[in-house]
Amino acid sequence: MSNPYRILGLSLILAGVIFAPISLFLMNSVVLTATGISAIIIGFSCVALANTRPYISPEACETMLKTGIENTAALLEELGLKNKAVYLPSSMREGHPQALIPLADERTIQQVRGKIPGRLIVRYGARPDDMAIAVTTPGGINIDMLETRPGASTSEIETAISYILVGVLDLASSVSVSMSDNRLNVEVKEPRLHYEDIWYYRCLGSPLASIAATISSEALNKPVTIDRESYEDGRSRIEIEVLS
Repeated sequence: MSNPYRILGLSLILAGVIFAPISLFLMNSVVLTATGISAIIIGFSCVALANTRPYISPEACETMLKTGIENTAALLEELGLKNKAVYLPSSMREGHPQALIPLADERTIQQVRGKIPGRLIVRYGARPDDMAIAVTTPGGINIDMLETRPGASTSEIETAISYILVGVLDLASSVSVSMSDNRLNVEVKEPRLHYEDIWYYRCLGSPLASIAATISSEALNKPVTIDRESYEDGRSRIEIEVLS
């Protein structure tokens, strides 16, 4: 794929290399010579900028994210599922971390028994109606960006969430995490994505909450669920409940 910054940079460098000597030796113009040299400098800056441009544009990433969300939302709405999802660590799944949504009405998963198989419809408990669908979430995909699994302390969880949201995805300016009993409180300052009252978010949370829940689950090595999410005063507040 052609990079417009690289093409522009090489064009400016070539034009400057040709124009600067002509201006100096033939036209004897200091001003035009300086213009040619400036074109060379700007050209090298454009070439350097081309190396920092992402391979996939932000617009393309947003399109793929919306497509995945709408497809999952359509599946949840078709099945009539309104229960909150439970995020599982990778140690409880065959493959990358996923979230379980109970199939039974008004069902809340309090405990997950054994390792969940890598299928769409799975059993998580001993009762006949302990069935759920396992879905891939934005958090489950982005957790692969972490080099190592964070520890269970709030500082390590905060560092990991901040690394993904602030350092890699540039979706917020800062992240803070606190823990009380079996609850994690995550505050995301200046989020680029906000909570919306739609079917998908009510079940799985926003992409920001999904990433925070997945990292928390992986760090604590326990299932978690997004209990509450709100946005006000330029901050997203996410309350995560840790299950047994």
